[in-house]
Amino acid sequence: MNAPAPPADTLRTALAGLLDGLPPKTAAQAVERLIANYRGTTPTHAPILRDRSDVVAYAAYRMPATFEAVRGALEAFADAVPEWTPASHVDVGGGTGAATWAVNATWPGARPVTVLDWAEPALALGREIAATNPELTPAEWQRARIGAALTLESTDLVTVSYVLGELTAADRAWVVSAAAVAAQAVVIIEPGTPDGYARVIEARDRLVGAGFHVAAPCPHSAACPIVPGEDWCHFSARVSRSSLHRQVKGGSLAYEDEKFSYVAATRLPADPAASRVVRRPQIRKGQVLLDLCGPDESLHRETVTKRHGPLYRAARDADWGDAWPPPAEED
Repeated sequence: MNAPAPPADTLRTALAGLLDGLPPKTAAQAVERLIANYRGTTPTHAPILRDRSDVVAYAAYRMPATFEAVRGALEAFADAVPEWTPASHVDVGGGTGAATWAVNATWPGARPVTVLDWAEPALALGREIAATNPELTPAEWQRARIGAALTLESTDLVTVSYVLGELTAADRAWVVSAAAVAAQAVVIIEPGTPDGYARVIEARDRLVGAGFHVAAPCPHSAACPIVPGEDWCHFSARVSRSSLHRQVKGGSLAYEDEKFSYVAATRLPADPAASRVVRRPQIRKGQVLLDLCGPDESLHRETVTKRHGPLYRAARDADWGDAWPPPAEED
């Protein structure tokens, strides 16, 4: 009996099938218009995804990147709570369900899942895509206004991915507070831009104020050491580019890097990373330079050289966003 395909492969196949019959030019035009809307600075008061063609085009274009970003955040969180698996999940503003797929990839198995969004076409398509994954088939797709009217049932995990930027400040506060009341763990992901990072920090402060502690990416729950306006904390996920990606963006690379900011906070016992690599490691002759966020609420650079032996080899393999030092090297 063949093993089931990994969720990432199943999702990629399902998205490719959606584009059959949709003229490439129509798909590209829809994506360009929707990207312009999503990049606007005014919070939306109506669903941006209006009909099936909008949703198909945007899902095919954006779901792989959202999936990889959310999976990156969830895997860092899972490392901090290795004995825990969510028994239930609510995806707030989940659209076509990329975060739901990422949760399933991080913690395989069926569980009660509720996806909330205010765009009915997105929910309908999400339900259709989820039908290709037996572990997601039981998920419930419910229309809900994401904002001050939102109420959430008790659940283990709430994800809020690429949503806060569409909301007013008051609605953002309400949604994060509602998640904190409902869940044992809350994971929030935003674009890896200065504005996205600012929204994540705002949510992080609210979660800590509600009694949560930060499990990832930060090594601590104290104030972020980054000076506002001077830098921002973000990470990167490698995404395979589809033909639609190449058509919209041009170029010939088979991949692109999705930049994202996130916070994973919980009421559960957690073991955050000792430090976190917050920039791409710089590999030089005989040494590796690592920019780290440390447990003492500071940003610092560590130089690892050949004389460090196994730690040097680990540093050469380290990636942006990794915990440091590796578990085998901690002492």
